[in-house]
Amino acid sequence: MNGTPLPRLAITAGEPAGVGPELVIRLAATSLAANLIAITDRHLLERAAARCGTTIDLIDDDGSVQLQRQPGTLRVRHVPLAAPEDPGHPDPANAHHVLATLGEAADGCIAGRYDAVVTAPLQKSSINDAGIRFSGHTEYFAERAHADVVMMLASPELRVALVTTHLPLVAVSAAITRDALTRTLRIVHAELRAKFGLARPRIAVLGLNPHAGEAGHMGHEEIDTIIPTLNALRAEGMHLLGPLPADTAFVPTQRPLYDAVLAMYHDQALPVLKSEAFDRTVNLTLGLPFIRTSVDHGTALDLAGTGKADPASLIAAAHMALDLAARRTTHPSVPLPTEEMAERPSSPGKP
Repeated sequence: MNGTPLPRLAITAGEPAGVGPELVIRLAATSLAANLIAITDRHLLERAAARCGTTIDLIDDDGSVQLQRQPGTLRVRHVPLAAPEDPGHPDPANAHHVLATLGEAADGCIAGRYDAVVTAPLQKSSINDAGIRFSGHTEYFAERAHADVVMMLASPELRVALVTTHLPLVAVSAAITRDALTRTLRIVHAELRAKFGLARPRIAVLGLNPHAGEAGHMGHEEIDTIIPTLNALRAEGMHLLGPLPADTAFVPTQRPLYDAVLAMYHDQALPVLKSEAFDRTVNLTLGLPFIRTSVDHGTALDLAGTGKADPASLIAAAHMALDLAARRTTHPSVPLPTEEMAERPSSPGKP
């Protein structure tokens, strides 16, 4: 057979009553050079295409190699809904359908049937309303793959990983422990090397408190926890900057100094990223034995069924999945750095 087979991307449609199915249709209408396999209900996609006013050729996936794909074609692995979708109104009866699509995607990636999985948004509350304990895509895939993971959001200009994710602010300080920081930084460092091809990744670590604690005058987490952890990891060869004050770490003069940022909590850094690149930002799960990318937004129930939802983030997620899959194929490993990384700044808390 002549030619190179297209990468196989598993695409999950997320919440049936949200914008996910329509976004999948919009993605399939592009000329993306990938074998797109939608894991969802075939009839759901047909109805979504009608709402979008788009003609899509849905083809049952038989696992065969595809050398090229015409825009407007989409392979499907049919996972039936329990109840017809009502756009804008999630039905807990479909919770098991949603989880079944995620299970097929994860298991297929682990088994090598897919090169990556790209996920549309789901409605966590609807799954919980069905009596199923569920906290999100990231946690589900981590449990399915028996992996320790970290959430990262990335745009073409900036990568941000998180120590804590969806915690109330009152609980964040207690969650910033030496063990948590060590675990997170080791995963981020390893994945920047393995998935992004950075032999010597530079990670900027934000402080928890204003001015990174101002030498203990605005909090002791930097002195007691963050600085000792960074020093220990520097001794292992990691190139770590900080702890840096969050209010100046993102200014243009600082950007060239690092490859990624580690934030202590969700809203410390993500507003910066989303305000400048909302339609180009992708959610990645680091630490999995496969590539998983996703949109950086929710189910947009107010737009569901209108055919007007913007597919830019899902398209960006698919492009990033392709880039990461190609890098893994052509550069399966990165040599370990052999020399000592940069030392801690002499004045912690100053960029």
